[in-house]
Amino acid sequence: MTGRDLMLITGISPIILRFLFGGTAVVASRLVARSFGGRLGGVFAAFPAVYLAAVAGLSMEYEGSELLSVSEQLSRGALVGMSADICCALAASYLILKYGWKTGLSLSLLFWAVLAPVIYFTWF
Repeated sequence: MTGRDLMLITGISPIILRFLFGGTAVVASRLVARSFGGRLGGVFAAFPAVYLAAVAGLSMEYEGSELLSVSEQLSRGALVGMSADICCALAASYLILKYGWKTGLSLSLLFWAVLAPVIYFTWF
C-alpha cells in the first residue's frame, strides 16, 4: 500500500464514521417514533451522531495536546450548533403548525442559518 493509498483511506474513514453514526441515529429515531411516539423519537433525532463521528475522526488525524486543542474547538462549535438546533426545534414546532410542514420547516431552517452565525460571533 502506497502513502497515497493510506491518505485516501484515512481521509475517507471520518466520512464513513459520519455516515454510520448519522444513518444509525436516523433509523433509530424513526423506529422509536413509530413504536413509542414522536416525542421520544425526537429525543433520538437529537442524538449527536455527527459530533461523535467528528471527534472520532479527529482522533485519526491528531494526537496528544493537538488532539485536545482541536477537540475543544470542535466542542465549542458544537455548543453553538446545538444551541441553534434547540431554537430551530422550538421555531419548527410553532411554524409548522402555523404554515404547514413545508413552509414551516423551510422557515425554521432559515432561522437556524441566521441564528447559528449570530450565536457564534456573539460567544466567540
